[in-house]
Amino acid sequence: MNDKELKTALLNHCIEVVEKRFSQIKQTIAGIEESLVEESKSSAGDKHETGRAMLQIDRENAGKQLLEIEKLQQLVRKIDINSKSDYVRLGSLVYTNQATYFIGISIGAVTVGKTNYICVALNSPIGQLLSGKKKGDMFMFNEKEYNIKSVV
Repeated sequence: MNDKELKTALLNHCIEVVEKRFSQIKQTIAGIEESLVEESKSSAGDKHETGRAMLQIDRENAGKQLLEIEKLQQLVRKIDINSKSDYVRLGSLVYTNQATYFIGISIGAVTVGKTNYICVALNSPIGQLLSGKKKGDMFMFNEKEYNIKSVV
């Protein structure tokens, strides 16, 4: 598998993860909305009000999660795996002596073929250390020395 195919596979995996999370939170919100409608039909006094208040809090939390997922969707759309660069940026594949990183969103280890890759966000701790680095650069992370072998 060449680098372009690999980057495409990693990007597609990131997209799938974000879309799955988006679908799950939409289902959660729909369930909360349905429960709120059911609570509205009830007239159990204080218990009814407490139940509605808890559902409102759940709906607010789910709404915040939805906003975060929508930000991830926007970020994933911005990832350009086709343009070439000598330095690490969004969409880069970074080979180091410790691991290989795909700069996109933070979803952790992904296996493509029989090889593990680590998907990290540019604003994550390791992403910030990698950002702007070139082949031959070194950096320290978690008391380990990393040498960048190549940036694709």
